[in-house]
Amino acid sequence: MPTTTAGAHGADPFDQARLAARELLRSTGEVAHDVLVVLGTGLSPVAGLLGGREPTLDLTTLPWFPKYTGIGHRPDVWSIRLGDQRVLVAAGRLHLYEGRTPAEVVHPIRTAMAAGCHTVILTCSAGGIDPALPVGRVVAIADHLNLTATSPLTGIPADHPHGHPYVDLTDLWSPRLRQFAREVDPAVPEGVYAQLPGPHLETPAEIRMLATLGADMVGMSTVPEAIAARHLGAEILGLAVITNSAAGVVPGPVDVDHIATTAGGAAESIARLVSGVVSRLPPRNRPPAKQTAG
Repeated sequence: MPTTTAGAHGADPFDQARLAARELLRSTGEVAHDVLVVLGTGLSPVAGLLGGREPTLDLTTLPWFPKYTGIGHRPDVWSIRLGDQRVLVAAGRLHLYEGRTPAEVVHPIRTAMAAGCHTVILTCSAGGIDPALPVGRVVAIADHLNLTATSPLTGIPADHPHGHPYVDLTDLWSPRLRQFAREVDPAVPEGVYAQLPGPHLETPAEIRMLATLGADMVGMSTVPEAIAARHLGAEILGLAVITNSAAGVVPGPVDVDHIATTAGGAAESIARLVSGVVSRLPPRNRPPAKQTAG
């Protein structure tokens, strides 16, 4: 198995994703998957609520997947059938703050899409900027602010076989999938998510700046993955759990140690939304599943 990282040494990251997907499909015994669900900090119990039992695969056994070092993020993935859809559920993600490149961060997204996924549901924890979003609330991402000063599309040539990098992000966060989420739970609010690099939390002055820019919540993930998925034509839903009030929104320091626990308290809500949204997706015409040689 290759030991270099995704996109390293001038290697084409899409070729790397294709090779990783080939191994993923061999391990799961499926011709193709339909939906990728990425579980954010503290949300790994969602996999079990969706029907996952023992993890199907450790992603770090696939080509070009680095070690997962974020707290509460594991490389485990489940292959689950929800109605007419075959769903990959990942128990964690990679982050820029781990010292990863944008290509490494989105390698799981590109791999899942090379394995057939056409819909991507990204979940995450977030600090609440808008006081109207209480701790514990699940919010559908309607738009984002990319404040990482990076893009997973940097370096992709205009004539690349997978498409040029000048991708329109006007409706990146799918209005149709957000409507599905509201059908499942009409009380789900929508908001603008801002991503900063992390790993440290923000200062009160930074939160005031973000509020002025129109952000309702803030986190350290999700945006690069969404951009990479959109580049490959995915339909994308973002679900953020408000795990704390951002710095300065309420008096006192942010209780960092309880972020994962608070996110986990929303696991049932996230699972219900994911299941309801996936059940509303039309089935695709594709070859039947078959076992492949291991």
